[in-house]
Amino acid sequence: MRGRWQPTNGRLYPRICDQALAVLAQARVPGLDSVFVDDDAALEARYGLRVPVLRDAQGRELDWPFDVAVVEAWIENARSG
Repeated sequence: MRGRWQPTNGRLYPRICDQALAVLAQARVPGLDSVFVDDDAALEARYGLRVPVLRDAQGRELDWPFDVAVVEAWIENARSG
């Protein structure tokens, strides 16, 4: 599964982004690309305070907070859906 990880750039909630990355590591989510929303005005407007957000190749999004079970279910749903 290819996805995009969209954290903040340390601006508002760096600790939350670190926690989310730890959850993704525990869930062994493969193929993540980090996208810093502060580097793009359109992404900043779209995501604002929603970050961190996990977004898959089909455009489905999972907003924080999430845990390992939620991430695993989200991935499984993408595979079976």
